[in-house]
Amino acid sequence: MSHSLEVCHPMHIREAAPRDKDAILAIVEPILRAGDTYAIDPNLTRDQIANYWLGKDKTTLVAEQDGQILGTYYIRTNQPGGGAHVCNCGYMVAPNASGQGLARKMCEDSLVRAKNLGYRAMQFNFVIASNAAAIHLWPKLGSEVVGRLPGAFMHPTLGETDALVMYRKL
Repeated sequence: MSHSLEVCHPMHIREAAPRDKDAILAIVEPILRAGDTYAIDPNLTRDQIANYWLGKDKTTLVAEQDGQILGTYYIRTNQPGGGAHVCNCGYMVAPNASGQGLARKMCEDSLVRAKNLGYRAMQFNFVIASNAAAIHLWPKLGSEVVGRLPGAFMHPTLGETDALVMYRKL
């Protein structure tokens, strides 16, 4: 019998702690190495990946259930200075937790946190047009496509793929 994340034990989203590094990397590293959803060099070392996702320029969070980290996201200032009122986030879900609404829960959490941190908008800078899950979900949570960058991403199997800029006021 299949249960949603909330039926048996509640999922908790919290700031990542140093002890979470290996669990976070177990989610993040394979996704970045696939090279099909993030414009990040898939050949980064494990330390470089850790520095990217857990960098000092970000607040990294984890979605945890029964002591198991099922997803992670970060929130950061999108641009310094005059753009510092706009945040940017990145989200990843463990394969065994996919399709259970976890990305939605993390995005909803990030919208509340962003507003509480004083951000006035959220921007997704480079949503790969072939990333069907993101293209489907982000508009449901209030983001809209404000720009299309034709062929801006070199997808490992699809070749030149459009990237979208999505934006939402908070």
